[in-house]
Amino acid sequence: MSAAPIDTGRILRDLDELWVNLGKDEHGGAGSDGVLRACSMTLVVCTEGHDAELGETLALLMRDHPSRLIVVNLSESAAALTASVTAECWMPFGRKQQICCERIAIEIPEHAIGDAPSVARGLIAPDLPVAVWCRSRRLLHHPEFRTVVRLANKLIVDSSDIEDLAGRIATLRAFRDADTRVADLAWTRLTRWREAIAAIFDDPDYLAHLDAMDRVVLEYQGPHRPMSTCYLPAWLAHCLGRRFETRWYRAGDSPRPRLFRVALHGTSLDVAIKVEADRSVQMHTGTRDSHCVFPALGEYDLMREELAIGGEDPVFEAVLNLAPEFA
Repeated sequence: MSAAPIDTGRILRDLDELWVNLGKDEHGGAGSDGVLRACSMTLVVCTEGHDAELGETLALLMRDHPSRLIVVNLSESAAALTASVTAECWMPFGRKQQICCERIAIEIPEHAIGDAPSVARGLIAPDLPVAVWCRSRRLLHHPEFRTVVRLANKLIVDSSDIEDLAGRIATLRAFRDADTRVADLAWTRLTRWREAIAAIFDDPDYLAHLDAMDRVVLEYQGPHRPMSTCYLPAWLAHCLGRRFETRWYRAGDSPRPRLFRVALHGTSLDVAIKVEADRSVQMHTGTRDSHCVFPALGEYDLMREELAIGGEDPVFEAVLNLAPEFA
C-alpha cells in the first residue's frame, strides 16, 4: 500500500481493509484454515534511517510478542508525515493457519516531530499494554518525545554505545520519576555475567568468603567505558548491601565498548570472569579455572527477553538508583 499523508482515521480504515483482504486471500485456499489476527500489546519503535536488520528483528519479535507494531522513522528526506500499513504473517510449523500482526510504518521529518504524539495516540490498540523502544538518540532527548513516552507503560533504550554515562542514567531516572517503567538493553546484556557470578557463590565454600570482598576491578575494551561498567558494580552493591572500592581499566581495542573482565578481590577471595570477543569465557576461582561460552545476543534476543518482563523489574530499579555512584 502506498504511503499517504497522515490521517489516523484513514490508517485505521486501511487496517480494517487489510484484514478483509487477507481473509479473502486465504478463504477457501487449498490446505488453508485462514488467518488468525494476533495482538497482545502495542509496540512503538522509534528509529532513524532504514535498517534491513531491524525489519528482520521485528518480524521475529512478532512471533514471540504479537503486537500492533508502529515504526516511527525520523527521516531527513521526508517532506511531511506519511504512513503505510502492512501485515507481518507467519505459519507455525505443523499448522495450516497463518498468524498475522499489524505493522504501521510512519515517516516523520524532524520539523514535524511535534505531531507524533497525537498520531501515536490515535493508533494505539485500546486496552492493551504499550511499549516504546527508542533506538534514536535524537528522539530520546527531543522535548516532544516525552509526550510519546507518556503514552507507554514501558520505555526501552540501549545505552551500550553511550559515552556520557552519567547523562544517560539521569535521563532514565527522569523518565522513571515521571511514572514510566524504563529498561535498558545494556542491563539485559549483563544477565549472563550476573548468572555466572551468582553461580560461583552458590557454592557455600565461596559464599563464606564473600564478606571479605573489598575491591572490584572492571576491565573494558573500546574507546570509552560501557554502561555495563556502571550497572555491574551497582548490582553487586545492591546484592551485598554495602560499598567497596571500584577500579576501572581499559584493556584493549574493540569496535564497540564492551565489558571484558570483572574481578572480585578480598583478603580470602580471588574471583574473576573474562569474556573474549568470540564469547568464550574463562572463570577463575582461587586455584580453579573453568571455561564456557556466553551466547551471542542480538537485538532480537535482548528485546524478546525484555518484553517478557510484564511488570516492574525491582532489581534494575535498585541498580538505577545506585548507578550514579559508579558513573
